[in-house]
Parts: sequence; C-alpha cells; structure tokens
Amino acid sequence: MQPSPLRVALYVLDGLLIVGSIACLAGGVYGAAIVSGVWAILLFIGLAIERWRYKPLADRNPGPGWTMTDERFVDPETGKTVTVYFNSRTGERRYVGN
Repeated sequence: MQPSPLRVALYVLDGLLIVGSIACLAGGVYGAAIVSGVWAILLFIGLAIERWRYKPLADRNPGPGWTMTDERFVDPETGKTVTVYFNSRTGERRYVGN
C-alpha cells in the first residue's frame, strides 16, 4: 500500500522542522530552535500514533476465534464496504474490506 500524499507531506514538513531546528541551534537562535524542535517532536509522535492506531484494512477474514459483527460501513479512503470482526478472548477488533 502506498502512503497518502498528505502523509508524505507531513513527513517532509517534519524533516524541514528538524533541519530548521538544527540550523537555529547552529546559528545561536535558541528560542526558535526549541519551538521548531518541539513542533517536530509533536508531529512525529502524532504520525507514529496514527500509524499504530489506525491500521489498514485486512484483505481476508481473520480466522478462527473471530466473530463477524453486524457492524458495516464504507471506508472513505478506499470506497470498500468494511466488515468488523471481534475476538471475545482478547477484545480486539479487525476491519476487513470486501
């Protein structure tokens, strides 16, 4: 799966913030270095959490131990109908695109 253009743009912005922070440190402009460094860290953490929290759709059913729920919706990114599966042992949910 190819990353979205927005995700790529945010990674580029994060890299520019890091480079800007290092440049400000080298130039002795410590206030700007701190501000851009903090924004770079926050953006990186946000991108990492989003990637970990919102997983891509699975292509097939998850297998034994999973129960299909009545929950269905259309994924706005792919346009696929999504079926939700639930594992009662772990409490985990999986999203399968049909």
